[in-house]
Amino acid sequence: MKYSYTPEGVCSRQIAFELDGNKVKNIEFSGGCNGNLKAVSKLLEGQTVEYIEEKLRGNTCGIKSTSCADQLAIAIRKAYDSENKN
Repeated sequence: MKYSYTPEGVCSRQIAFELDGNKVKNIEFSGGCNGNLKAVSKLLEGQTVEYIEEKLRGNTCGIKSTSCADQLAIAIRKAYDSENKN
């Protein structure tokens, strides 16, 4: 399923991705540090929600308390949890 998330406190304006079970695909950032975010998207292609959360959750950018990578981890967890509500 395809998701779109509006991050908070970062330069990126939108994060889009797809979930296939607990695997994440087709990550796209709008705005932010273009080259870095393209690299992050490529490196995370096909990884699990748990892996991405473990590696990126809590990552900061400069003096900010969050980062585009942290916002991605938050977005993916929210989407996964909403898909798997009992």
